[in-house]
Amino acid sequence: VKGGIGMTIVSTSKGVMSGTDAKNKKLGGEIICQIW
Repeated sequence: VKGGIGMTIVSTSKGVMSGTDAKNKKLGGEIICQIW
């Protein structure tokens, strides 16, 4: 988010996690919010 600063909160089938964690676990989901 915005040049690597900030984070995304994602709701996945494995629970709510950061966008980075979801990407590392190769999970998709719905973006809840972005903080920067």
